[in-house]
This record gives sequence, C-alpha cells and structure tokens, in this order.
Amino acid sequence: MQKTEMQKTEIEKKDDKYMREAIRQAKKAMQLGEVPIGCVIVFEDRMIGRGYNRRNTDKSTLAHAEITAIRKASKVIGDWRLEECTLYVTLEPCQMCAGAIVQARIPRVVMGCMNPKAGCAGSILNILQMEEFNHQVDVTRGVREEECSRILKSFFTGLRKQLKEKKVREQLITDTSKR
Repeated sequence: MQKTEMQKTEIEKKDDKYMREAIRQAKKAMQLGEVPIGCVIVFEDRMIGRGYNRRNTDKSTLAHAEITAIRKASKVIGDWRLEECTLYVTLEPCQMCAGAIVQARIPRVVMGCMNPKAGCAGSILNILQMEEFNHQVDVTRGVREEECSRILKSFFTGLRKQLKEKKVREQLITDTSKR
C-alpha cells in the first residue's frame, strides 16, 4: 500500500514537471499572437516531441500543438505508434487532436484545463475513451489547471482589448473623414 502511494507521488511529480514544459510551449504560441496551447510527448522520461499552436502563423488547420508534437515524436521513435508515450497538453484536445491521439495509440494523456466549448476528451465528447474504438486512453485532468486556465483567459482578455481599441480607432478615422 505504501509503495502505491510513493508511486502515485512520483507520477504526480512527473506530471507537474512535464506540464510546466507544455506551459512553456503555450507561452511560445502566445508570443506569436496564437491561442496559447502547448504540448509535450514523453517516452522513457525523455521529451521526444514538443509543439505549440501555430494555426494563424502557418495558415494551417493542422498546426495544433498536439499534431506538431505527435509528428515530432513519431520521427524520434521511428514509428507512427506511440504506444509507450505520455502526452501532456495545456488545454483539452479538440476532435482532430483527440482522434490523432487515438490513432497514434498514445496510452496516456495529461491535460491542464478543460475546454467546455470544444473539448473532445470529456467536455463535448470523449473520443479518447470511446469503447467503440480499438484503443482507449487513460486520461488525467487538472494538472496545473489554474495556471493553464489563467494563460488562456489572459490571452483572450488581451485580444478583446485589442479588438475594442481597433474598433475605436476605426470609428475615429471614420468620424474624422466625414468632416
């Protein structure tokens, strides 16, 4: 029983460590003006794939943090199957990313915060644990949840402020040109 508690503590420490790295990846996205979502994939206690959201930067629907990290990890492993890996992501995956996780046979996903509007790992759907698929994923939710949520809220607050300021400037230009 005590060994189980020690193992649990070790897992929690590793989850915290790798989620901090996923948060660092999310901050890279934010620096680009992208929605701050970050992801890392770990194999044998080594990060083998990193990614952050770059949809606008790359002008690609596929440039999600998870897809980028999966692509990089697959190159390192030399296989599309990531059967002994753990994926850490700051925001609950969308349907595309959840599908890619299942397809890659990733056995475990650790998430920061949930996405009640578009999440497909428990919020809207739970693609990761559908019994109808030939692979289900063990899911851990809420690791560094407050920090992950705060980064996203801060980003969207800033974005709304920028849009409001832009609208005010455009209105001033319109009013000035009418004189």
